[in-house]
Formats: sequence, structure tokens, C-alpha cells
Amino acid sequence: MSAVLRTVNRVLIGLVGLVLLAVGGSVLAVGLGLNPPSWWIHDAGDDVLLSDAERTRWQDAGWWWPTVIAALALVVLLTLWWLTAVLRRRRLTEVRVNTGDGEGALLRGRALESVLTSEAAQLDGVQRAHAHLTGRPDAPQTRVHLQLEPHVDPGTTLNYLTTDALAHARDSAGLKSLPAEVRLTGVKHKAERVS
Repeated sequence: MSAVLRTVNRVLIGLVGLVLLAVGGSVLAVGLGLNPPSWWIHDAGDDVLLSDAERTRWQDAGWWWPTVIAALALVVLLTLWWLTAVLRRRRLTEVRVNTGDGEGALLRGRALESVLTSEAAQLDGVQRAHAHLTGRPDAPQTRVHLQLEPHVDPGTTLNYLTTDALAHARDSAGLKSLPAEVRLTGVKHKAERVS
């Protein structure tokens, strides 16, 4: 997640939290017997949230209930969109690279994923590869998924992946370590006829 999106996300969460805390705290305070200010919507602890007059005020208007339902549906959809956007952004967008001069640099996460994927795909017997970075920018981790052809020894491929692709990525980024979770699956193939 970029710094701007991360900041916007934190500001929105903070604002929603403050509004919920203020409204909930004030309703609780009035319910416990504190005197509310003159402009507050509730007058006393026995005051209801919506009076009969407030609830039935727009009952005869044909537009009222469709508008309320549409607004609530929009709030639910926006909340679900935001939640999926937050949960989906587990991909590491940048990695802090140790350049050796004390300054450091930032490497795009997708660039490192692309290099890992292409180098893993070039291993003997790997039909398809996919790498995904997770973790923190100063301590990245990776998940690698390899689809192996039927004749390949998984142990040998895993050894080559560790000593070649992962080691190159770790060394080129100047990382102390690059923990990896590797998933190996075989490619489905038709049975061969033995003659």
C-alpha cells in the first residue's frame, strides 16, 4: 500500500472512530444522568432515540423508505469495498534495499516479484511460477508457487529455487534473509501408454 493510501486509510479510520466514540460516549453519559448541552439531540436519560413523531414523520411520503434503504445499501457496499481493499493490499509494495553506503533505497515490490517469478520459471521442469511478497519493507517475506512437470524431482527443484532465485533476490536487495513459503504442485497430464 502506498504512503498516500496508507495515510488516507488511517485518517478515515481515525475519523470514523472519533465519531463513534463521541456519539456513543455522549449517549452513555446522558443515559447515566449527566446534563447534556442545550444543542444536543437528547434531553434526559429517559429520552428515546427516535420518538413516535420522528419515526412516522415521513411515513406517508413515497420516496422516504426507498431513499433510506438505498442510502443504507450504499453505506454497506462502500464499507465492504473498503474492507476488501484493505484486506487485499497485503502485497508488499516496496522493499528497503541496503546499498552499503548507509543511505539505502526503495525497490518496488512488483519488480522484485517479477524477477523472482521469471527466474523461478526458468528452472528446469517448472512450467509456471508465481512469487508474492509479504511482510514489512525492512523484513520482506515471499510466497512462491511452482507448477512442476511430471518428470521433475521436487527436492531438486526446491534446492535450485533456494540456491539460485531466492539467493539472487536476497543478495541483490542486500537483505540479511528472505524467508520463503514454497508451494509445489504438479501439472495434470494424461496417462502415457507403455509399450
